[in-house]
Amino acid sequence: MRVVDEEGQQLGVMSLQDAIQKAQDKGLDLIQVTEKVDPPVCKFGEYGKYLYIQEKKDRGTKKQIAGEQKEIRLTYAIGPHDMDTRLKQAIKFLEKGYTVRVTLPLRGRQKAHGEFASEKINHFLDLIQEKTQAKVDRNIKQEPRGLSTIVSKK
Repeated sequence: MRVVDEEGQQLGVMSLQDAIQKAQDKGLDLIQVTEKVDPPVCKFGEYGKYLYIQEKKDRGTKKQIAGEQKEIRLTYAIGPHDMDTRLKQAIKFLEKGYTVRVTLPLRGRQKAHGEFASEKINHFLDLIQEKTQAKVDRNIKQEPRGLSTIVSKK
């Protein structure tokens, strides 16, 4: 097996017994880095530290849900041009693979006219579904600060 010491210096090809003996002399473990090559590569190091680093790398490759969601904010009195701008942005997010949270905050007396606000969100969702293959993950939900829904790509 090919052996590398803790500083990354190549020690060359040696037998398993010799490699284990050298690792024990230094007070370290012999860790097999890869077995896909011939001869397999091993290095000296602390096995617990090696496992920690591998686990950290594995965690980094998983997609995180918080990073996958983008938010589009509509307003109670949004104009048609602003609606188109938000629509283009939402479509761009959906094409990149993000889920889109559409929110419409309500203030003061606007809370009394929640049906008008839900019509605005429904109109926005209809526009999204006309332009892309999108599905509504969560129906319109009343929250303390207004209404929201979640849309994703089919």
